Amino acid sequence: MSEGGYVFSLTRLRKRSPIVDRAISSGPSPIAILLLIVMAANRASAQGPPALPDRPWHSADERQIALEAHRFRQSGFHIDAEKVYSLADLIDLAEAHNPETRVAWENARVQAAALGISRSELYPTLSAVALSGVARSDAGSRSGFYRQTMPDSQLTLNLNYAIFDFGARRGRIDAASARLLATNFGFNDVHRQLIYKVQQAYYRLLNASAEETAARASLANAHAVQQAAEERLKNGLATLPDVLEARSATAQAQYDLQAVLGAEQIARGDLTTVLGASAASMIRMQPFSEVPTPETVGETVELIIDRAIDQRPDLQADVAGIREANAQRKEARAAYYPSLNLSASPTAESLNLLQKNLPSGHIADLAGGVALSLNWTIFDGGARKNRLAQAEAQIRRAEAQVDAARDQIANEVWTAYSNLNTAFLQREAATALLDAATQSYAAALESYNYGVRNLLDVTAAQKVLAQARSADILARTQVLASLSDLAFRAGDLIQVDEKRSKP
Repeated sequence: MSEGGYVFSLTRLRKRSPIVDRAISSGPSPIAILLLIVMAANRASAQGPPALPDRPWHSADERQIALEAHRFRQSGFHIDAEKVYSLADLIDLAEAHNPETRVAWENARVQAAALGISRSELYPTLSAVALSGVARSDAGSRSGFYRQTMPDSQLTLNLNYAIFDFGARRGRIDAASARLLATNFGFNDVHRQLIYKVQQAYYRLLNASAEETAARASLANAHAVQQAAEERLKNGLATLPDVLEARSATAQAQYDLQAVLGAEQIARGDLTTVLGASAASMIRMQPFSEVPTPETVGETVELIIDRAIDQRPDLQADVAGIREANAQRKEARAAYYPSLNLSASPTAESLNLLQKNLPSGHIADLAGGVALSLNWTIFDGGARKNRLAQAEAQIRRAEAQVDAARDQIANEVWTAYSNLNTAFLQREAATALLDAATQSYAAALESYNYGVRNLLDVTAAQKVLAQARSADILARTQVLASLSDLAFRAGDLIQVDEKRSKP
């Protein structure tokens, strides 16, 4: 080891200390044992950065941290694999088991305790101190020395109370109350975001499940085309390249199906993770065909923007920030005025005097004092002035933050509203495309069986039909996802008494 470290090798110590040499050669001695203990303690307590930049860092602490992290693995929450869950059921599970809600709740409890600490300044503080001791000394006189023993017991109560401070305490209380209010709004916003995450994961899984159904239908169509081509080849009405083309289309459909199945597994893991369960959990949901798809919004964008500004919890938290800044200004202004404090300390004392060859004595009394202190800072080099200027700047900053958040919310609602209207139009177009592609494929296959169309026309129609199915599924799920996004931007997701329709 290098000399700059905390632990030196034993050989180096032996070269520098003959005492250590003798201690080692003569067997275990107190000095050698002490040195080993010190070296072991230094080695155990040493902690620092990795020794080299090109190697991973490993130490005994790594295993200990791994064992500690093992305690924080997921709890025993499991999803019922036999139950069919609706979106409302999934949201309830997420709010009950996702750790993000508990983190936000504990944050609110922390701020509530901080508010209680601030409110305690309105009351006096009372502390008790008990002392007991014995003093022994030798006193001298003309005839010699004699011993004195004086046992002493005291009980003191210290009372301190700020009579007035021109609003300093009230400013701190109001600031703590505003922080608690903002934290509570943040708690609501965590629920709003969690519900939105559940909805988006739910719609992605619905889309993947529907894509699986569509991919299986496309695979069945490819098999039908391949079977028709092979039958025509047997009858001498088709060529081998036609059959090979049909087999290639079937293989492509099988490949697409496997890709869809993989995406479905990922979407399922995303949903169960948002719920607070293991990603490997199995979950059953409503079929895609049973989920209703709305046709229109039903409200103007102006009404939704106004509602969003009224109920978005993140904007409400920013408004609470203005309250906190005003409370801090109140506290800063109070520093310009004096504060009056009361202190009282009654003391009950019992003192005994024991003297050798002399009579003993005892006294018990109640002592103490009461004091009023007036504190007024006359000059502080501009500290109060700058604190007040800082508080006023924080007020203006908080107000500007609210204005910026209001504009951002309006833009988010407008974007979500436009996306939803676009999704409605795309839904109509996808429905028409699916109808046309279905008819085109049926006509092409029938014409091919009669020898009017070639196989390339049939495979082309098959591909268009597969794309039309995917477009129709995507358009339907896009409507649902856009509707939930609009509700998320408007803050409707956490309004339990809301009578408007929600996704």
